Amino acid sequence: MKILDRYILTQFLKTFTIINLSFATLFIIIDVFDRLPRMLTYTSDINLLSQYFLLRIPYLFVITSPVTMLLSGLFLMDMLSKYNESIAVRASGVSIVRLITPLFIFALIYSIFIMFFGDFALPKAEDFREHIYRVKIRGQEREDVRMRSNIQYRGEGNILYNIGFFDGFKKTLRMIDITTFDQSEHYITRKLTSTNAVWEDDNWIFQNCVIRSFHDGRLISTQMFQSISLDDITVTPEDFVKSAKSPFSMNYFELNSYIERLQRIGEKFNNELVDLHLKVSFPFANLIIILFCVPLATVSVRSKYRGMIFLIGITICFVYLTILRISQSLGYNEVLTPLMAAWLPNLIFGMAGLVFVVKAEV
Repeated sequence: MKILDRYILTQFLKTFTIINLSFATLFIIIDVFDRLPRMLTYTSDINLLSQYFLLRIPYLFVITSPVTMLLSGLFLMDMLSKYNESIAVRASGVSIVRLITPLFIFALIYSIFIMFFGDFALPKAEDFREHIYRVKIRGQEREDVRMRSNIQYRGEGNILYNIGFFDGFKKTLRMIDITTFDQSEHYITRKLTSTNAVWEDDNWIFQNCVIRSFHDGRLISTQMFQSISLDDITVTPEDFVKSAKSPFSMNYFELNSYIERLQRIGEKFNNELVDLHLKVSFPFANLIIILFCVPLATVSVRSKYRGMIFLIGITICFVYLTILRISQSLGYNEVLTPLMAAWLPNLIFGMAGLVFVVKAEV
């Protein structure tokens, strides 16, 4: 069986590579025609423009992976059926499931690869692409998440931070206004103002600090300090950095840590939790979608329905992606739990795919 497995996998990988390259070329051409005229008003540097468009490939590679997997499987099954190879294999006592086992193994490995590739390589590629466009092509100053201004941030214990400037490299704050509210009465209980603060020994050291205390909304005391640290100020420099990044630009561990912080301070984190589960569930669409290629291996070469099966298979793939987006929206609006929103399409189409496989064996 090793010869048959090697043959199946080799033929599949040939088609898979061609389709991947075709998709990449097609989407880059479309992107060039759409964006290049506007970009030429800023620069004609071929190297910069080439880098910008080529850095889009990782995104296309991830987002089109289920479609590529489906089309590759369909072309392979069509070839096996067209030349009666699938009939010969089944006549020798090999089941359809055993015939496509190499594809299942490859799809599983590829799903895991896409999960890690999309989690680590894709955010870096998109970030660098954005840097090339804004800084090198348009000549704009791009805000660094570690060099931010005018920050409004909610921390633990109903503490609101208004920071004029944050330097994440030096771990310093400037023009600081921190307001603490009473959780039940919503009165201000304390207001801290400071010219600057430095992160030392896991604490913020506030300098030239004024602390005003309130009771029932009335000022009861004012204290001035040259330097002071407060135990209830638990925000860290990393919190200011993470609050500036979108879930798409975070990897799994960064997003999970960000969700934990939102949970601690009582902020809503439902959308972020849906995105977290999708980072794992979406890549496994590659494994599920291959199930819908199986029926084509059982269709006779003379069958007039082969073209219809291709149409149905491709339609199923796009329906899957559409339902995935709908499920994601339902998760955002708390109609579905985050876990269910991310995995429900996989469960539905996984069961449907298994039905296809069982019927193909009959």
